[in-house]
Amino acid sequence: MADEKEPSLVVALIPVVFLITMLVMNQQMFKDDATYGPNQLALLLSGMLTLSIGFLHLKVSYKKIEKNIIDSIGLSLQACLILLVVGSLISIWILSGIVPTMIFYGLKIINPSYFLPVACISCAMVALATGSSWSTTGTIGVALMGIGQALSIPIPMCAGAIISGAYFGDKMSPLSDTTNLAPAMAGTDLFTHIRHMVYTSGPAIIISIIGYFILGFYYSGTGTDASSVDAILTIIKSNFNIGLHLFLVPLILLILISKKMAAFPALIIGTILGVIAAVFFQWELLTKLTSNTIDIAQAYKEVIKIAFSGFNFDFQDPIVNKLFNRGGMASMLNTVWLIMMAMVFGGAMEGTGMLQKIASTILQFVVGAGSLIGATLATCLFLNMTASDQYLAIVVPGKMFKSAYDDMGLHPKNLSRALEDSGTVTSVLIPWNSGGAYNTKVLGVGSEYLYSYQMYCFFNILSPLVSLFLASMNLTIERVCDEKSSQA
Repeated sequence: MADEKEPSLVVALIPVVFLITMLVMNQQMFKDDATYGPNQLALLLSGMLTLSIGFLHLKVSYKKIEKNIIDSIGLSLQACLILLVVGSLISIWILSGIVPTMIFYGLKIINPSYFLPVACISCAMVALATGSSWSTTGTIGVALMGIGQALSIPIPMCAGAIISGAYFGDKMSPLSDTTNLAPAMAGTDLFTHIRHMVYTSGPAIIISIIGYFILGFYYSGTGTDASSVDAILTIIKSNFNIGLHLFLVPLILLILISKKMAAFPALIIGTILGVIAAVFFQWELLTKLTSNTIDIAQAYKEVIKIAFSGFNFDFQDPIVNKLFNRGGMASMLNTVWLIMMAMVFGGAMEGTGMLQKIASTILQFVVGAGSLIGATLATCLFLNMTASDQYLAIVVPGKMFKSAYDDMGLHPKNLSRALEDSGTVTSVLIPWNSGGAYNTKVLGVGSEYLYSYQMYCFFNILSPLVSLFLASMNLTIERVCDEKSSQA
């Protein structure tokens, strides 16, 4: 529109302040139930407030704002689809004995003293091979959470170690979408970007693993003993047919993803293979689930029910019940709702120009390379908190700050590294962000642990801090002229 106005900083901050106020009120009034409706409505109402200000005050056309909201929702659809499939995969992999087998052998092998660092390293290796932190936390992460709970390791610590490893591997993998997106936005190539991230991600993951070793020794043996672990092992073995052959299904899934198959079809294949494994290896359990009378039609009905509503069976033990009675596509619907509402708010903020105004204001305080990188890190974090999506937290600052890096003669890899050091890894620290919503639901830390697991995501916290420290000390900041000199 010809009379469209640019928002002032005060106007741009109104929806943000409104959202934060509502989120705080919801947490105080609804407590653990805040993410089961109240926060979704807070995001929706904040989006509507943004739209109203944009349409009535800034004279932005409704069609433009609506298009940005729809485009924003479109960015989240892949995440929503993956989330729904992972819900089914979790319940089917429990039914098929895959997750129980992982937990069974894990309890036999892993010692509580070094569970946390092993969990972190294992997830890092899987995510590095697959390029997906979400697939890692949704598969091996679920099994490791079960092992950690059985060993009486505090649930927030387990989640923190799993998330740290998964995000490190994702960040350093050439197969990762965000690792490809960041250099594309900055204007550098993939492997230059990955090599440059070693300076920040390397120290961050090393310090994280040391921290998990320290925590592991502090909590080793706390609250559990050999007899309780043996009791869990006995219950698992008496209800599931356990065997190493069941590792073939997750191995096939990891191979498919490592071969660059998209996560969505790969996870569907993993779910189908889980159904096949359940029919061939867990027929006795299926019989128990259908009151000891079963045929092919009843087996089909039970499998479909478990896929959409979750696995549910009374093992006569509260710990084992908590381990295995979960999953199902329906269990993810609340999180999908949260992501969709977050995208409404983020799309409205971007469509009205409010996001751009807030971020551009930060540039006014930039006086050198270090402060520019610091501004990039801060903007990515801010966008993860407001736009609620890690892709927007990479794309918007990448577009906004690219010319500033060029003007200072900084190599584009400095920008791409900063985008990943904050945009990618801090998303999981924000419960209403798509990354935070996904992982809290998949790992089972979405209620009383919602605001406690973040402090144990050491890598996700340290990554932007290490990046900020190096920037402030003018270390590992490379300029275009420096690269040309080294090539001469």
